[in-house]
Amino acid sequence: MITKFEQVFDRIKSHPKKQVAVAVAHDPTVIDAVIRADELDITDYILVGDEKKIIELSKDAGFEVKKNKIYNEPNNIKAVNMAVELVKSNKADILMKGFVNTDDFLRGVLNRENGLRTGKIMSHVYVLESSALKRMLFITDGSVNILPDLETKCSIILNSVYLANIFEIEDPKVAITTAIELANPKMPSTIDAAVLAKMSQRGQFSGKIIDGPLALDNAISPWAAEHKGIGGPVAGQADIIVVPSIEAGNILCKAHVYLTGGNLAGVVMGASAPIVLTSRADTSQSKLNSIATAVLMANIERTLSIKFGKVHY
Repeated sequence: MITKFEQVFDRIKSHPKKQVAVAVAHDPTVIDAVIRADELDITDYILVGDEKKIIELSKDAGFEVKKNKIYNEPNNIKAVNMAVELVKSNKADILMKGFVNTDDFLRGVLNRENGLRTGKIMSHVYVLESSALKRMLFITDGSVNILPDLETKCSIILNSVYLANIFEIEDPKVAITTAIELANPKMPSTIDAAVLAKMSQRGQFSGKIIDGPLALDNAISPWAAEHKGIGGPVAGQADIIVVPSIEAGNILCKAHVYLTGGNLAGVVMGASAPIVLTSRADTSQSKLNSIATAVLMANIERTLSIKFGKVHY
């Protein structure tokens, strides 16, 4: 089981070197991350964006950027579309968000004709390296799905379980988190959590371990779960935290970084290729972690499914 990002880098040393296409690459932390990834021999890079800004930023930061690896496109929307096309046409293996709004980036990714859709629901997963827990914690969805309904949450769960499996967590425990531990009709997220837990009990997630509603403390702290009298296989032991809304996921992960100095990675699941999606303000190390995670994801065949009425994912 992978418990820290150092192990991710160890795992991918033997993997084939991948090509990462960066959409709107004129950002020093992004350039630092892709250059370090190149030096580690895990990815090569294509920088799509304003060539003048990329060269200026690189010089100011003391980076050596290969000029033949810069694709000049000053318009952010066109730069995103160009980077997506590089991945779609197999000229790159991994797509990475640069210095561009997430909405503009995702618009290119989700384009029905020219994007990276597969027919599956796409969702975002942050991977948190927790010194307190001494293991990885997977948070979803803090960047793509704003207020997911029950059906979307099913796909979000499968996406996150798939990523946890890649991190060698064979049977990840999934906590559907809310503010309280009881189903309350006035709080719809608790009803969704209870339904998802019952679906899990009835085998609709192929034996995956899912429970809720759980508050964050009793999802990850054995002491908190015991103190509140909450039992079950997930309480205090969760590997995956499914949040009720994009705000909750975004705040939780940024709190991890800015209040604890924690390390993380961010990727989009469910696309036709691995996608690196981090905050523009994330550190170059977080972006490098995300690239390494995307390399770890590459070439892994997905087999997870859910029995949900007549729909199969």
